[in-house]
Amino acid sequence: MAKGAIIVGAGPVGLMLAGELRLGGADVVVFEKLPAPSGESRGVGFTRRAAEVFDQRGLLERFGDVEWAQGHFGGVRIDFSKLDDNHFSVRGIPQFRTEEILESWLKELGVEVRRGHEVLGFRETGDGVVVEYRGPDGPGEESAQYLVGCDGARSLVRRLAGIDFPGWEPTRGMYMADVVGANVRQRPIGERVPGGMVMAFNLENGVDRIVIHNEALRPPEDKSGLTFATIADAWQEMTGESLHHAEVRWVSSFTDTTRQAAEYRRGRVFLAGDATHIHMPAGAQGMSVGVQDAANLGWKLAAAINGRAPEGLLDTFQSERHPVGELLMRNTRAQTKLYLSGEEMEPLRAVLQELVQDPAVARHLAGQVSGLDVRYDMGAGSHPQLGLRLRPDIRLKLADGSPATVRDLLKPARGVLLVTSAAADADGLRATAAPWADRVDVTTADWAEGEADRPDAPAALLVRPDGYVAWVQPDDAPLRAALERWFGAA
Repeated sequence: MAKGAIIVGAGPVGLMLAGELRLGGADVVVFEKLPAPSGESRGVGFTRRAAEVFDQRGLLERFGDVEWAQGHFGGVRIDFSKLDDNHFSVRGIPQFRTEEILESWLKELGVEVRRGHEVLGFRETGDGVVVEYRGPDGPGEESAQYLVGCDGARSLVRRLAGIDFPGWEPTRGMYMADVVGANVRQRPIGERVPGGMVMAFNLENGVDRIVIHNEALRPPEDKSGLTFATIADAWQEMTGESLHHAEVRWVSSFTDTTRQAAEYRRGRVFLAGDATHIHMPAGAQGMSVGVQDAANLGWKLAAAINGRAPEGLLDTFQSERHPVGELLMRNTRAQTKLYLSGEEMEPLRAVLQELVQDPAVARHLAGQVSGLDVRYDMGAGSHPQLGLRLRPDIRLKLADGSPATVRDLLKPARGVLLVTSAAADADGLRATAAPWADRVDVTTADWAEGEADRPDAPAALLVRPDGYVAWVQPDDAPLRAALERWFGAA
């Protein structure tokens, strides 16, 4: 029997998407060519919005005590503590730890991750996709309704689907290494030195990550010949400090190559994460935007697999997430120029440092880095909350007086109609939503003390499974139209 979906790639994005699909009732399997997790950590944290995505599925608490970090835009510090919304990101979480947590979650959900299974190709049929692979027991084929490539920057799925990957060629590069016993001076957001920039920060248990940008450095595409000695030599040349005595865990290099897939969907094939966008690392945005891609696509694809997706729902993955990717490309390219250029950029850095003292400017730049500025087009309606995410930590008081949070409502990955005591025709709203009871939970609750102080606090609202507000009262749009648009026929 054909699967609902096959996901290629067991990184954070592929694992998150698999969980979202399973919560939506879809049969899903993950194919990963590596026989075991690599233990590498290209990402070492995630943005505020990615933290909220994890939180609304009850996953954030599994990371234990996390370090919440201030932010910057291209090395220009932004004081998050002065902003109304919480833009603080999580840092110091190695990517392999994120993958461990997500894979453990998938085991609880009953999702199979097939390691050592390398996808070789696929072909579309009238009602699905047939994937060819090579596994521990030899070659084989697996059928599914849909295929999703979460297989990184060199995505085989993207190439075989014939999807263009236009962008900008590299102009500069960096070395990176994780070392133990270096006793290196910490430089958490980088320090400009003659000829470039160096960065050093603690990951965990005495493991430091060091990053080096030399203005003349152009790392080759093939990293197989890169040695720690080369990186340690470069560090000593730029800082005068020796790292040669340290134990090395991992070395890598990267460039500022910037590309975005022209299409996130072609027929029954989808792309998410680094398969859709690559760029110079900046504030863990790459993995974080990929996790948000997964949250956006998962419930929509599950609805299609289960035969209840309204017309055009799958197309909204492209229309909603491609613009987010475009902004990601723009802001990371801008940050690269600010961050890594030499003395000639100092006047612009000084001007920007003055500008970020303005709360409006600080909110704008912080929102781009944190992911909190994403707003989707929900159609008719003008309420300021419409199209924005609903914070999972907002506190509620249920009808029986017991406390709850938005997180509690979103954890099952279903739609939520929240009706407060201030709602007009509350019984009518509940009756309108009743035919969607298999897809939308109706909750009667009030905002907890302090949560409803804003004059624009909604009296009632419809929230999609990804946490974005699709309908609000007071507003002019009918609830039934929003339910049909996002959740299909009654």
